[in-house]
Amino acid sequence: MRIQTVFAAVLLLAAVPFVGAAEFKKPAEDAKNPAPTVALNTYQRFEMSPIAMDAPYAGQKGNEVAREYLQGNLDERVGAVLKAWNEKPAGDAPLTLKIEPKMTHVRFISGGKRFFAGGFAGKSWVYVTAKLTDAQTGTVVGEPGFYQQANALGAAWTFGTTDKTMLIRISSMLRAYLQENYDKTVEVPVMVAPEVED
Repeated sequence: MRIQTVFAAVLLLAAVPFVGAAEFKKPAEDAKNPAPTVALNTYQRFEMSPIAMDAPYAGQKGNEVAREYLQGNLDERVGAVLKAWNEKPAGDAPLTLKIEPKMTHVRFISGGKRFFAGGFAGKSWVYVTAKLTDAQTGTVVGEPGFYQQANALGAAWTFGTTDKTMLIRISSMLRAYLQENYDKTVEVPVMVAPEVED
């Protein structure tokens, strides 16, 4: 009887809809972000805002956990790059680039749900944009978007590790976009993540 109750709970958990998930359309495999309008070394100072999250995803427990994990990854990976750039000589009238990351679409299976429901809880996925704005003029220089997902079965076998690794890949994608567009302007993939580095 107890096993049947647990199984029923797992099926119910898997069936619970994630608000807003149906409205999101997964990007094409070969989709690319347009290059920014200027090379980022046009700027001497860089500011990154805390990551925001669009409604209706904000406030959902699993998604808030994802935001916390992603913020830590962005601070570690992107933050290190911006720190190095900000330490360069800036001159008398430095220009500032504002970077505003946002989770516009997300479905994140938290550790608790993954433990109890495993692969039945479904896959995690996230789409993050980053608006790059000239702080002096308000001109938007670029607004890339990045998509990653975690396979449901793989996440179950790793007890949610691949759900978290998905967020590491997203932060690495934003870092790569900024680095590759520092000295020149290039298109960068929406879905293909670089090798994850510390």
